Amino acid sequence: MTIQDIRSFNRFYTNVIGALDYSRQLYAPYTLTEARVLYELAHSPRTDAADLRGELSLDAGYLSRILAKFEQDGLIERVPSEKDTRRRHVTLTARGREAADLLDERSQESVGSLLATVPAGERPRLAEAMRTIRDVLSDGRPPPLSASLERGDPHRGEDVVLREPGPGDLGWIVQRNAALYAAEHGWNTDYEGLVARIVADFAEDHDPHLERVWIAELDGRAVGCVMCVRDEAPGAARLRLLLVEPDARGLGIGDRLVRACIEFALGVGYREMVLWTNDALTAARKIYQRHGFVLLAEKPHRSFGVDLVGQDWRLDLHGAQD
Repeated sequence: MTIQDIRSFNRFYTNVIGALDYSRQLYAPYTLTEARVLYELAHSPRTDAADLRGELSLDAGYLSRILAKFEQDGLIERVPSEKDTRRRHVTLTARGREAADLLDERSQESVGSLLATVPAGERPRLAEAMRTIRDVLSDGRPPPLSASLERGDPHRGEDVVLREPGPGDLGWIVQRNAALYAAEHGWNTDYEGLVARIVADFAEDHDPHLERVWIAELDGRAVGCVMCVRDEAPGAARLRLLLVEPDARGLGIGDRLVRACIEFALGVGYREMVLWTNDALTAARKIYQRHGFVLLAEKPHRSFGVDLVGQDWRLDLHGAQD
């Protein structure tokens, strides 16, 4: 590989992601650097200016001007750190979080549109190539603040709260399932229809003593969900719609959601818990295995516009209790 190879790739990739005209790409009044600072603040709310400068390798004067602009626009607040008054603690205001959420939503849509052009069979290859580039070029350096989410910063995991759904959360479950599975696995709107029916059935008729939904929340934002509902088989609970947002993976949220389901099912007297998934969902299957679920059966099928292998899993709750 030559220097020219890398420069050529850089020119190609910046064009692909619209980095040269970022504000127009996302219809937002922020440069790529400003948007990145907002993203870091949204996902690492305990940071200060020195942390941002070091993690993003930004010139101190440049970052200071960005933060001054954000403060003038009412996006951030800066106060002395409780631990070191020489440092300024930076947090997003409600207006700042709205701006960050809007940027995140539009970025998700932009990347989703890009990924939609990649055949489903090529996506694992693309993901592996991107991981390889990051691993090779990181050279052992610590990841940026937001990447600590992906790699499991234990302190961030402690900030996650599991709660009951509020107004709009059930709709969020449908929207995020549809968007993520389309982006990551190429599933079509048939899957969105399935999730919508599952959620609608729960919303219209469920027994709150025997059925429950959990929303995982981090920094005021929903980042995961799962459902526990009655199965048709007597004494059985069914785990459904486990999901964790990509930028919140690695914090143990999936394990916490599954554990919450299991503990609830045990507490209300279910004898077993069952679930149906697909072989392509590797990360989810590992979570189920860690909690003692056993694979019962597999069956190839074509659903959601792709060829899959469906899997039935079961957990003996009495065995889990022991």
